[in-house]
Amino acid sequence: MNLTDIPRLSLGLFPTPIHRLDNISRELGIDLWIKRDDLSGLGLGGNKVRKLEFLLAEAKAQGAEIVFTTGGAQSNHAMLTAAAAKRLGMTPILILKKRGVTACRGNQLLEKLLGTEVIFMDTDDYSDIYAEMDRIGAERGRPYYKIPCGGSNALGSLGYVACAREIAQQGQHFDHIVCAEGSGGTMAGMALGAMLYLPGTKVHGMMVDTDPFDEITPRLMREAAALIEEEVDITTNNYDLRDQCGPGYAIPSAEGNAAVRLMAEKEGIFLDPVYTGKAFAGLIAMAKEGAFREGEKVLFLHTGGAGGLFAIAEED
Repeated sequence: MNLTDIPRLSLGLFPTPIHRLDNISRELGIDLWIKRDDLSGLGLGGNKVRKLEFLLAEAKAQGAEIVFTTGGAQSNHAMLTAAAAKRLGMTPILILKKRGVTACRGNQLLEKLLGTEVIFMDTDDYSDIYAEMDRIGAERGRPYYKIPCGGSNALGSLGYVACAREIAQQGQHFDHIVCAEGSGGTMAGMALGAMLYLPGTKVHGMMVDTDPFDEITPRLMREAAALIEEEVDITTNNYDLRDQCGPGYAIPSAEGNAAVRLMAEKEGIFLDPVYTGKAFAGLIAMAKEGAFREGEKVLFLHTGGAGGLFAIAEED
């Protein structure tokens, strides 16, 4: 069993481009590039498309007609799951935490345009939400499939193992890759993929939530490696984690907002205040701390999330 043996749908437009950020490279004094997974082709794009190619392939194989998932009120993953399910002729049902912006703005507006059923639960415990999925699934009497928050299980993480292989095939070596870590799967897949396909590349996960990612990341790496029957020694030699949560998950930070403005003003690219803005703020901080040596190439993974810009007001 290897990566190409795992069933996968075609939902995105891959490979996504890689290009140099000339203006910010000059500003920070580093050789900075960007991987445009915000241009992945479904909805408003984003990293979840890669995960959903594997997860919904399993759902289809199991004969599921309903697809459940969860997240916060402005979850990019939930919105993209709805878009993908609609495209595949499946019925998405989103059971979201009643946390964050629940008004018809941002991703809530997009879900309305998709004609998606959205249910809010006033809970901080995802086990309550997964139990409600089972209750509703049994009530509807149709086969259903449950996708965890962020699509971050071993199978979903394979989307970013595949992304690392894609980067290798695009023909450039990067000494560092920087990405947001909000539920764990993207970072775990990228770190595992770097071990397999990008020798000499270190992956930096910018933690935008308070979950124990020092436990989640290696666990998902081990589980994803087992799916593709790869024997790897999971250590922190090729990855590290940095706290970029700021005042809290889904709460914009001053540093994140400044990073959003910098990317927009210098490169004409839009980040979001919840994930990519905070992650890019972490990259800026690393550059100022001298973490990147002269001559090293740095790749920022733009994981999307533009819908969040239209839901959360910036505070100067």
